[in-house]
Amino acid sequence: IESMNGIGNKKIVVIDAGHGGSDPGKIGVNNALEKDINLSIANHTKELLNARGYEVLMTRAGDETVSLEERVNLANENGATIYISIHQNFYEKETADVHGIETYYSAECGADGRRLAKLMQQQLTEHTDARDRDIVANENLYVIRETNMPACLVETGFLSSKKERALLASDEYQQQLAQSIASGVELYLHPKTMYLTFDDGPSAESTGVILDALKAHDVKATFFLVGENVERYPQIAKRIVAEGHTIGIHCYSHDYKALYESVDAYVEDFEKAKAVIYEITGVDVKLFRFPGGSINAHNKKVYQNIAKTMEDKGYLYYDWNASLEDAVKKSEPKTLLANAKESTLGRKKVVMLAHDVVYNTSLCIDELLEQFPEYQMLPLTEEVAPIQF
Repeated sequence: IESMNGIGNKKIVVIDAGHGGSDPGKIGVNNALEKDINLSIANHTKELLNARGYEVLMTRAGDETVSLEERVNLANENGATIYISIHQNFYEKETADVHGIETYYSAECGADGRRLAKLMQQQLTEHTDARDRDIVANENLYVIRETNMPACLVETGFLSSKKERALLASDEYQQQLAQSIASGVELYLHPKTMYLTFDDGPSAESTGVILDALKAHDVKATFFLVGENVERYPQIAKRIVAEGHTIGIHCYSHDYKALYESVDAYVEDFEKAKAVIYEITGVDVKLFRFPGGSINAHNKKVYQNIAKTMEDKGYLYYDWNASLEDAVKKSEPKTLLANAKESTLGRKKVVMLAHDVVYNTSLCIDELLEQFPEYQMLPLTEEVAPIQF
């Protein structure tokens, strides 16, 4: 959190135009110098960020030689929030069709640096036609290794590529790259919010894998538990709570016909699930999710009365506005990831539906957590305004 504040809570962005002065960097078509292209993109980026209210420090303002140590010291001594170094790539064989954008980060600098790199790479490749060459961990790049704040180094294209070097020398494309970098900064410092939720568990096969991934990524989620499964796997339910995740009630028995027979039938099932969860985890649960969602083909006649009865009892229910669609049979992990991405629709607040009883969901959980760098992932609480159908 401190690294996102800067001195006096100002958000200070350091933009490092690579090379300069006696160090020209690589040379492109018509003797276009990397140092000049870097500076032009950096200046455009500074202008955009200034317009959004950020304080921007440039490691160089003109064609001057600035040591790597001086660049890093500028950022560290001013308590910068983030550091972005702009460069152009080069492949020694000029005839090779090697092109695209890649972003470097230092693994030693933790998850924030990786997230910054992911955002830069995401925004740059989504808003250009450049090939996505992904992010790369590299501990040999001084400016991203020695900074005290999240840092990344962006290779915005290949000056050795016939396809890209003309683009990189054009002011229009440089402005496009700058806009992408500025958008990445904005999303890093002001992320959207996602509440990742899992229904139907716990399960013996998949919930543990999902918990391992959440722990590795330092993400807290919400699990809407089924009472019968809590009885079957009490240790997994206890682990969910012990690791700081929110738990809610889904139901005791996932029998739609019996569950939605009447308001009394629903409440009886709910109270049974609540008692089981409290006995095993010690949590007095207030959050719940209707099996099938608050409005579904099984509860049309009773859902309004159930919702009112439950709300009168002090409970709060959550539906969703995005989904992996992992309850559909035979959905491959790649399809689940695409469903999750497409269904967010760029919303600022997303409640994502997934199921921790689905094996293919556990297979793609790591990639799922990686593919949303523009979102901070938080657990649901009673203070979060619910998404309801």
